[in-house]
Amino acid sequence: MNGYIYLSDVVTLELDAEKCNGCRMCLIVCPHAVFEMRNKRAFIVNRDLCMECGACAMNCAPEAIKVKSGVGCAAGIINGLLRGTEPTCDCGEGTNCC
Repeated sequence: MNGYIYLSDVVTLELDAEKCNGCRMCLIVCPHAVFEMRNKRAFIVNRDLCMECGACAMNCAPEAIKVKSGVGCAAGIINGLLRGTEPTCDCGEGTNCC
């Protein structure tokens, strides 16, 4: 997928490949194709494509994936729309970075 990169090097996504059991659920549920399989384990192709929705972590039975869902630019845009304010993604104090 030619995904959208929100900001470089700010995503909270982490993968412990040693815990991965190769079930492929992260590949199935990730809307931005952040993962692929390498040597029968999940691998992060591009962390910057992650929108921090949390679907991968919620569907990872061995808890190999961690991500703080509800932070970052996706949440910032939604919160800005709901509040009628400029979107902010909690990247730093007073930062409008979306």
